[in-house]
Amino acid sequence: MKPTAQQPILGVRLGLSMHVSPLRFRLIALARRFPSADAECFEDWLLDVANSRGARIVVRDHVPGVSFVPPPVETISNEEVVVAICQLQGADRPQLLRLAAQLISRDAVNVSALIRLAVRERAGSVLGAMAREALHVTEHPAWHALADAFVTAPRPRDVVIHWTRLAQPIMADGRCNAASWRLVA
Repeated sequence: MKPTAQQPILGVRLGLSMHVSPLRFRLIALARRFPSADAECFEDWLLDVANSRGARIVVRDHVPGVSFVPPPVETISNEEVVVAICQLQGADRPQLLRLAAQLISRDAVNVSALIRLAVRERAGSVLGAMAREALHVTEHPAWHALADAFVTAPRPRDVVIHWTRLAQPIMADGRCNAASWRLVA
């Protein structure tokens, strides 16, 4: 996998400082142990892992071959996948945030463990911003807990992701305008 240095960094766009992440180092080592042959960078590998966990709102053009054996949940938890996607030092690829949101919306994470890990890894600003956007769609206990936990986190200077990217429209009577929206789960 190539480093993501050529790609814009999420924290730079959001105007937030980044830190050295032990989680990121551990996951990069796991990416070497559980390689995805077509992954060009760490974010592609995270996408493949999230896809293997059932988050499929975003997929790569080149689906990983049958040789890709994702790391088991015991090795990398869904909470770690979500936080790794939301880290400020990661590549600025907003479509990846949709995968993290999908795992949260489908209740595939332990919210208290996610909050603890996000605080330790300084991903609270991104998760808090995403939670505020998700709550535009509907009331959801996990998103409420995240919004409450990160109410005092530094606010990004730019939109992390628009609420419509975390939801899907529900059409009424086959018409083209959405009658309502629901979170992608």
